[in-house]
Amino acid sequence: MRIPYASPSHNRPFLELGPDNSAVVLRTLEAGWQVAQRSETFSIEAGEVEITERLRDGMRQALSEGELPWGKQLIVAPGTESRSQPDILVPDGRTDIPVYFIEIFTRYGEHDPHAIVECKRISGSDTHLCREYVVEGVDRFKTGKYSLNHSAGYMAGYVRDGTAAEAADGVNAYLNRTGRIDDSLSTSPILSGPFWSSSHLRPEPNQPIELHHALLSGAAE
Repeated sequence: MRIPYASPSHNRPFLELGPDNSAVVLRTLEAGWQVAQRSETFSIEAGEVEITERLRDGMRQALSEGELPWGKQLIVAPGTESRSQPDILVPDGRTDIPVYFIEIFTRYGEHDPHAIVECKRISGSDTHLCREYVVEGVDRFKTGKYSLNHSAGYMAGYVRDGTAAEAADGVNAYLNRTGRIDDSLSTSPILSGPFWSSSHLRPEPNQPIELHHALLSGAAE
């Protein structure tokens, strides 16, 4: 697994995982979601925290079952307090699912998460959830609160009703209403399935960030 690196940014190495490694994160999310749904007590109506814990456990199980070829190359960590910049001594965020690549740590000794997954409930017909997906999810990456030294960020959307495509349409409708067409979601250029992509400018001098969205439905579509 080749991990391209750019020059240091904000006293941290700039992580550019590239499409192949982004696909690894997304496929692990998808596999973990499938495991989570096997539980007899799984419910898409559960709280966001409970579903996230089930997803994290499912990702770990999927990695350990041996069906994913990168099973020994990733660590799926518990959610943790985070600092957007190294000179901030008081944490200003809390990541939902941090992911680490063994090769990055071994080669570069980078202790901070190598990929951050932010998790939100979503429904295309619920304008409040669509707004929260953007304001409390997308914008945490856009402003640099999360993944400031990353070229890519990741979101898991728990689709409470309707389809993943309808959820993406609902998010885009909110972005259109608020004059943010450039932030719209489009189908993923790297994977088929319930995956979307969006690109966002960040405050100068930071590079734009590519967000990868896994919109995970509680039922087969």
